[in-house]
Amino acid sequence: MYNMPWPEVRRITSVQLLAQLGTDKGLSLDQCLQGSGLSVLALANPQQEVQAAQELQVIANLLALLPAEPALGLQAGMRYQLAHYGIWGYALLSSGSLREALELGLRYLDLTFAFNRIELISEAKHEYLQLQTQAVPDGLREFVLLRDCAAIALIQQELTGEPAPFLAVALRMPRPGAEALAWFPRALGCLPCFEQPQNRIALNPELLARPLSGANPAAVQLCEAQCREVLQRHRQRGGLAAQVRELLLGQPGQLPDMPQLAARLHMSERTLRRKLAAEQVSFRQLLDESRQALADELLAEEGLPLEAVAQRLGYGELSNFIHAFKRWKGMAPRQYRRLRLPS
Repeated sequence: MYNMPWPEVRRITSVQLLAQLGTDKGLSLDQCLQGSGLSVLALANPQQEVQAAQELQVIANLLALLPAEPALGLQAGMRYQLAHYGIWGYALLSSGSLREALELGLRYLDLTFAFNRIELISEAKHEYLQLQTQAVPDGLREFVLLRDCAAIALIQQELTGEPAPFLAVALRMPRPGAEALAWFPRALGCLPCFEQPQNRIALNPELLARPLSGANPAAVQLCEAQCREVLQRHRQRGGLAAQVRELLLGQPGQLPDMPQLAARLHMSERTLRRKLAAEQVSFRQLLDESRQALADELLAEEGLPLEAVAQRLGYGELSNFIHAFKRWKGMAPRQYRRLRLPS
């Protein structure tokens, strides 16, 4: 798992878009989701939440299975329409101008699917969006950078109707080959300068000041209030709930119970239960999530009997594990293992 400075919990929409990209390129959904702990059935639930680390695993899968695809991050980012962002997207559509939409969007950046940290920089009467990629794992950095740039371009295109929303783009990455290079004007509306000191998008001042056709002050006020509420809820899930999840995942085969967890966290069971409830999550829910993620890893070990898997997950009876697994994945663990393991 990755330990990075973004909210741990996010909507499943981005994983759905990534999986769709993979299947459009000939992969199966199981290949796209391998090692993520996510089931195919989870993709069908638009209300499902996922961990950021699970999305990063799906990205890693795409890169490993589609190494010949040029500029795969751009191809992904071109799918991230405003409608996919939920209330955040509606807030931007209701803003009075592109500048207002930009400022609001950055205030609630953690409600998006970005892994880069994005800042608005003003220098010498010019304004830029600067993308910081340092927190992203090395092997995924270029994909995530290109995906976020293409998504920003698409958002501005949708808001303004302009096919080339940027004045210029500078990227730190090396200049790619001709096949990949051809994707940049299509995705960003311009050809970037490569091997630059910073990842920067130069903004068009005329577009920033232009009124938006969907401007609705009352709607944007309501949407922003909902953005604050959702962001607070997501950040809470990264608090004590994240600590509990880490402890549960840390020792497969020795899953701690509520009294043991409370002792490790130096609080009473009652306090632990109350604090988790304040984060709108229960110990039972976190235990169920952790068991599901661990089951996916354990079933990948071909020689490990199902009885041993059940025992490591804290089930006294194999039948209880099978019942829980069917609830998670929609199929029995033996069937799931056959589909996952190479023949």
